[in-house]
Amino acid sequence: MSSETLSSTEYIKHHLQNLTYGQKADGTWGLAHSAAEAKEMGFWAINVDTMGWSIVLGIVFLFFFSRAAKSATAGVPGGLQNFVEWVVEFIDSSVRGSFSGRNPLVAPLALTIFLWIFLMNAMDLLPIDWLPALAANLSGNPHLYFKVVPTTDPNATFGMSIAVFFLVLYYSIKVKGVGGFIGELTLQPFGKFGLPANLFLEGVNLIAKPVSLALRLFGNMYAGEMIFILIALMFSGGAVLAVSAGVLQWAWAVFHILVITLQAFIFMTLTIVYLDMAHQEHH
Repeated sequence: MSSETLSSTEYIKHHLQNLTYGQKADGTWGLAHSAAEAKEMGFWAINVDTMGWSIVLGIVFLFFFSRAAKSATAGVPGGLQNFVEWVVEFIDSSVRGSFSGRNPLVAPLALTIFLWIFLMNAMDLLPIDWLPALAANLSGNPHLYFKVVPTTDPNATFGMSIAVFFLVLYYSIKVKGVGGFIGELTLQPFGKFGLPANLFLEGVNLIAKPVSLALRLFGNMYAGEMIFILIALMFSGGAVLAVSAGVLQWAWAVFHILVITLQAFIFMTLTIVYLDMAHQEHH
């Protein structure tokens, strides 16, 4: 989708709209052709682009790590094996530094979260019109909605954070028992005489974990995507603005490499910390 065929406002709105599939107001199922139509589809609508890219990037991660594992050698390692070993060691040291319990799930989960989110974030480094334009040409619909950065969709970030939240609840109850878990919610920090206040404070603290995980990742990636969109608009403003946009795009992309890596690391680290808290018993 070229910025030259749309006004600035339309161009921005177009790039911020997901390709949504669901039940339309007339009862039929299909793709939404406007933001209003996507909203009418309600809760059970699916953002096809978010789901598609999430799955594809997950497969890419599994493929390369599986290939590295199958071709691993005790001799001189190749480039892929070197990279995989470096990432695994990095994740292992992060888990050892933040997780004090014993759980064989935590390290593989941390590895998956970090690399999967990093790959989804890294889609933001691709020129913003390339893949949407390709999808529009292949579909024959020049106005096709097509977002390629899954983490700019709150449905994706909340989906991951809620999965982590359920794991926290599961291990909190498994390690501490139902009584211990309820005791933490009702008896801290003010003891048995402050039960209402304890329940309110601990309840808010518990619910804030998945909300903060999701919104932190979504907010940072959405803001980064918006800056790329605004820079892309400058290319249609004449030669001087186009040159300036090229410089700005390169500079922001270099800086954004740090952002996408840091956001993946923060999500992973907070997941480890929350699971560590779930494994700790308070007496």
